[in-house]
Amino acid sequence: MKQKSKALQIFIIIAALIIVVAGCITAYAYFTQSWFFKSAPPAKPVGATVPLTTENYPKVDASTVTQPLALAFMKNFTGAQSIDETKLGFTQTDEAYNRLIKGQVDLILVTSPSKDELARAQKAGVKLEVTPVVNEGFVFFVNQNNPVDSLTIAQVQDIYQGKITNWKQVGGNDEPITAYQRPVNSGSQTGMLDLVMKGKSLTDAPLHVEGTMSGAINTVANYDGNSNNQGICYSYYYYATTIYQDVDAATANNIKLLKINGIAPTTENIKSARYPLHAAYYIVINAAAQKSSLTRALKEAMLSDRGQRVALEADYVPLR
Repeated sequence: MKQKSKALQIFIIIAALIIVVAGCITAYAYFTQSWFFKSAPPAKPVGATVPLTTENYPKVDASTVTQPLALAFMKNFTGAQSIDETKLGFTQTDEAYNRLIKGQVDLILVTSPSKDELARAQKAGVKLEVTPVVNEGFVFFVNQNNPVDSLTIAQVQDIYQGKITNWKQVGGNDEPITAYQRPVNSGSQTGMLDLVMKGKSLTDAPLHVEGTMSGAINTVANYDGNSNNQGICYSYYYYATTIYQDVDAATANNIKLLKINGIAPTTENIKSARYPLHAAYYIVINAAAQKSSLTRALKEAMLSDRGQRVALEADYVPLR
């Protein structure tokens, strides 16, 4: 009886050890692979005849604000643990469109094309296929110390047409408004024209054009109250809340995003389209790309449930 009891105890100990080890293995698999596929094998997107690898991955370009998304997709779909970003050759919105039109890249992640970019494509005989990949919000920002918290779209239009020139006209201090703009064909300038102005002309302000989004944030954030540059400018939610936080958190925290028509730009309001200046980032390819091409396979992967989870993990607002 004692031998049987001892054998039973040994059996129970061994069984418990097996259960513990199995649990550890399961937990490891879940946290390293199952949800975000961090250690997943190369993906085989819908329609692809071969898995995507770093060797056969289509040539991709991206705007400043979508480069982290492009990189997250590439890592996930190829299973690569690390990628040398310097070799990817990312440019910016307008140059990305140029490269796609010239056939130098296969797919770009950008804001919607401007009229000029569409005209260039048409002249080159290229039809652009433009498909939303993630949601986005077009935002306006002011210095953190500016008492104005909200503007209507009509007020924004009047500011950028020179009809409203002082902050006191919209509930702020008695200070002149400096309405900063972005360069023609930049993603944010195209968004400003398409989403906000809607055919209304912007005031010509060559001295108040910020060449980069970081420059716009710096200028508005660094207002010290001693000069006439209590400004306003615009960008995209992801850049202002995520990218620039990584670049310079102290400066990023010295601006505030304005409510538009009383609705704050938040992830929830952007995803639900409650925030009125709802935008998107787009997958753009040459419409002539063959159905069996890896370019289309990559596009399908980006739009798949897996691709949307990748976007969410990278802090973008997924389509669903």
